[in-house]
Amino acid sequence: MASGFIFKRCKFASPLKKIEMKSALITGANRSIGLETVKQLAQEGIFVYLGSRSLEKGEAVVAQLNKEGFQNIKAIEIDVTKSDSILAAKNIVERDQGKLDILINNAGISKGFPESVLTTSIKDIQEVLETNYYGTIRVTQAFMELLHKSEQPRISNITSGLGSLNLHSDPNWKYYNVKLASYFPSKALVNTYTILLAYELKDSPFKVNAIDPGYTATDFNHHSGPGTVEDAAAFIIKHTLTTDDAPTGKFFSKDIEDGTEISPW
Repeated sequence: MASGFIFKRCKFASPLKKIEMKSALITGANRSIGLETVKQLAQEGIFVYLGSRSLEKGEAVVAQLNKEGFQNIKAIEIDVTKSDSILAAKNIVERDQGKLDILINNAGISKGFPESVLTTSIKDIQEVLETNYYGTIRVTQAFMELLHKSEQPRISNITSGLGSLNLHSDPNWKYYNVKLASYFPSKALVNTYTILLAYELKDSPFKVNAIDPGYTATDFNHHSGPGTVEDAAAFIIKHTLTTDDAPTGKFFSKDIEDGTEISPW
């Protein structure tokens, strides 16, 4: 006998099942917290669509991520203020994946600080609402068909503590004096939409939550926040990659330090 090894024919009851990779879409993800969330989700073994208003900018970011060793990330053009752009993005995800497991509505804008309710123009307020509030609804409604095809669909609406009516009414709150005429209402509306959406999906596998990653140093606030994008992204992922028995319809905030991480609405 030429070899000491004995080979036996193995009989399989069925072909090996292909391991299915979960997919996620993050809007406004070509920089800051959105970009870091892309990186951390990819490290979790999830295929991530990096949403960007400019495909060219998004692809440049992905090319750099690939050089850094990140894989399973694809840039996708999506402008949350334009329905045709959202539909085109949805069609790409449907063609590639057939479904979507995770939607993180992260795209958002602000007109800065201070912003007086007495002088801020309707035009400026409408512009912020178009992205922060209506954009969240447009994207969610467009991708709902693909999310329904997931076994564990998750929708995370990225919000802010500045969207809490309760906290804004408390003179002892540390950000009580930060009253922004367009940004504050836009995030309060995102929170409201989260409550309504979670209610309508309460008898399904969906988990829908509003997530405030805390006051983080980003281009958004001229890097004035004390938090890091790494910690902010980790917080978002913590409350997105949840189990079947996890809560839905909650407002989680990194700035809530009582151990629950649940913010008052």
